[in-house]
Amino acid sequence: MSMFAVAAAAVLISMFLALIRALKGPTVFDRILAVNSFGTLTVLLISVHGFLAGRPEFLDLALVYALINFIGAIAVTKYVRYQQMGYPLDDEHKGDF
Repeated sequence: MSMFAVAAAAVLISMFLALIRALKGPTVFDRILAVNSFGTLTVLLISVHGFLAGRPEFLDLALVYALINFIGAIAVTKYVRYQQMGYPLDDEHKGDF
């Protein structure tokens, strides 16, 4: 058993733990962080799988997934804070962004 297979197994266990944290909470921000961690671990798993399969083009897919994960986390966090995706309409949040 190669060291990369052991690393893939460790990443899978970490993904399972992140999924449990995403389901249990306790706050919405803990859930967002857990889903973001799950996405980062998915990038690691894709990279390790690409190395094990001898397919270096999987790294391109992992990078695209990492960018989507980052942008998605920012969008969800902004939506949770402001309850909309655009700029705030009232003067209450004028200096927040």
